[in-house]
Amino acid sequence: MAENFFELSKEDQREALEYGRAESGRPAHLLEKDVWVVWALRALFESPLAADLTFKGGTSLSKVYKVIDRFSEDIDLTYDIRKLIPDLIGEGGDLPASRSQAGKWTKAVRHRLPEWITQNVQPVIQTALTRDHLDARLELGGQDNDKLFLHYSALAQGTGYVAPVVTLEFGGRATGEPHEVFRVTCDIAEHLPEVSFPTASPLVMSVARTFWEMVGDALSFDSLLEACAELEAMVNRAVA
Repeated sequence: MAENFFELSKEDQREALEYGRAESGRPAHLLEKDVWVVWALRALFESPLAADLTFKGGTSLSKVYKVIDRFSEDIDLTYDIRKLIPDLIGEGGDLPASRSQAGKWTKAVRHRLPEWITQNVQPVIQTALTRDHLDARLELGGQDNDKLFLHYSALAQGTGYVAPVVTLEFGGRATGEPHEVFRVTCDIAEHLPEVSFPTASPLVMSVARTFWEMVGDALSFDSLLEACAELEAMVNRAVA
């Protein structure tokens, strides 16, 4: 029976990460962070929150759709707007009827999202950390308090560019649809079948919707160029 990675001794965990580095060619600290990314996805999507959350963004494009080949350290998530502001949306659908209504919805989302994260998301992840006996802590942050930082005690040393923290960034201005469930695994898992690593089954936004959200969120010309480069990579992979 495969041994659980988190139940190994610290020395054996480091050895596993170093072996994964040698086999995959990826730095050990990135493999370690990827394990925590998948663990965080599992904690969220095995909880009662799963039905109303959608995994999206660059990490979904690399981990799920394999259309970009880069390490994305953040987890972008959408909480269904119909659950966050049901009193404002009512039965009229999920699109505002006017610009003023859209502004009212945006203001309400910004006001309610941090409280929802604190009261619903943080306890779920903290319970999972306690259950798995993991050495990590949670911190609410971001300009609008829409991010939850998962700080873990790193085993592998990196360059300093990638910090030992997984950022979960939440949005609540859409439904997350279209989406479907995919299985997500750790990058190191294929190289160490004798060790059990976290797996997750998140509800994942469609690749096309994810890309256009990234374009819509681009705040600078450089960001738009990056989004276009990722689209080109998707097309090249699709026709290859």
